[in-house]
Amino acid sequence: MNRINTAFAALKANIKTALIPFITAGDPSIESTLPTMHALAAAGADVIELGVPFSDPMADGPVIQRSSERALAKGMSMRKVLAIVAEFRKTNATTPVVLMGYANPVEAMGQQAFVHAAADAGVDGVLVVDYPPEEADDFAAMLSVRDLSPIFLLAPTSTPERIAHVARLARGYVYYVSLRGVTGAGHLDVAEVASNVAAIKAVVPVPVGVGFGIRDGATARKVAQHADAVVIGSALVQTMLDAPAADVATRAGAWLADVRKALDA
Repeated sequence: MNRINTAFAALKANIKTALIPFITAGDPSIESTLPTMHALAAAGADVIELGVPFSDPMADGPVIQRSSERALAKGMSMRKVLAIVAEFRKTNATTPVVLMGYANPVEAMGQQAFVHAAADAGVDGVLVVDYPPEEADDFAAMLSVRDLSPIFLLAPTSTPERIAHVARLARGYVYYVSLRGVTGAGHLDVAEVASNVAAIKAVVPVPVGVGFGIRDGATARKVAQHADAVVIGSALVQTMLDAPAADVATRAGAWLADVRKALDA
């Protein structure tokens, strides 16, 4: 069974909400990414979303945009991201890893070659922001053959037709974008999130995670009352950037542990 499915089944049995941190591979340094992944797993991450840096991350706000720029400037690439995942798997065989990014790096490698390389490295799911579900049937099928979960975004503006299409293709979980904006934006309307997530759950058979606008444990706990998972990225990326170089992983783990404590309270 795919590690994502195993993780969510265990969480459901224990009536817990999944905590999914996002970090950008290669930021604030290439050397910090692997120890940070281990620190996040130890701090209670149920899934790790690992961002593949891209030069034009259209869905991301300034914090994650700049993290991509820094990672690319240091030489981070898709193949190096996969090498980090493979290294992570040498000592962590249980925490699911989802690659989140954009179509260009996947297309540059070739979809089929990417799928095989990702599966061989130990990736569990793939979210490509700019692959619309209506055009992703073949890619989703390639992923499923290698037991990788195709993960899709849904938003407050998603039509019933798009939600239905995602329901047919999605595995692992879906990622509900809680705001009409980019990552890191504010003004989270929990009542609207609750209503929209309920509507999605009525159609989509996999767990629903909520991200964008979740900044801390208190916000995560409010959203967790309505979602199967909370995804938190910009605040964590900023925490890592602000940490001394030698303490990036430790600070990231401590920060996430506080969020985990709030979720489980």
